[in-house]
Amino acid sequence: MPRIAPRTEAAMRDAELIARWIEPHPRRPGVAEARVKGYATPVWALVGHWRAVGRNVGRVAEDYDLPREAVEAALAYYRRHRPLIDARLAENNAVLTQVLTE
Repeated sequence: MPRIAPRTEAAMRDAELIARWIEPHPRRPGVAEARVKGYATPVWALVGHWRAVGRNVGRVAEDYDLPREAVEAALAYYRRHRPLIDARLAENNAVLTQVLTE
């Protein structure tokens, strides 16, 4: 039986995690608005927090009261849609900056 390349195995694992844990937002269309199934936590929010806590997956899971696997799924989704989610994070940061300076 041929062995699957490690890169392909990782892509398959990511696809399974995403299918299990990530869903589109029902009222906000767009890739950047995806959220964790059953929790409604936006992927972009998890990614932002992950960056803020030194890329510590366990800390994000604990802080958001999510299964670690759900955070891993959000990060897998982020790797697939990085430019759109980075733009969503930048948009959120711009709004926060505006609110805080008013």
